[in-house]
Amino acid sequence: MAIEAIKKVTGRAVPVPGADVDTDRIIPARFLKCVTFDDLAEGMFYDERFDADGNSKGHPIDAPEYQGASIMVVGPNFGCGSSREHAPQSIRRAGFNAIVGVSFAEIFFGNSTNLGMPCVGLSPEDNEKLMELVKANPEAELSLDMEKMEVSFAGQVFKAGMDEGAREALVSGKWDVIQELVDRNASIESTAEALPYV
Repeated sequence: MAIEAIKKVTGRAVPVPGADVDTDRIIPARFLKCVTFDDLAEGMFYDERFDADGNSKGHPIDAPEYQGASIMVVGPNFGCGSSREHAPQSIRRAGFNAIVGVSFAEIFFGNSTNLGMPCVGLSPEDNEKLMELVKANPEAELSLDMEKMEVSFAGQVFKAGMDEGAREALVSGKWDVIQELVDRNASIESTAEALPYV
């Protein structure tokens, strides 16, 4: 089965400000009691978005002007804290296809790449400017060019950065390591049969 090469991601954006947003804020621990990741979207930022009675706190993700957004613009050190894979899974399953920020926790970044969800960094100044542009232009589309490593929005172009190995995996369609193994099953079985100890 061919894995999608991710060369460009386009969609409306939502700003999620704040530094050091950790994985417990992204997906509270009580939502981790699941057998599959299928229903994790409902827990994404739950305690940031709702009070104890389930009433909205007015988080940007729930604002009418950002409904349908598929790209998240975040602050520095996003995804820090515990290494729970559920955090990027919840974001992806809520319909987000990319995250633009300043920096990302290493494990969160790797787990996101393994889902085909690019996490790209801007300078702090460019990130702040983009955040303000998104707030001022909620209907505009953001475009992330993974080959040029550029983020375009509202007539502005920002140079982005990302680990080169992860970028290459995404643009070449080799980001899903499990699918890579499945696709090479015949080769794996052939090698195993040739080994005297298997």
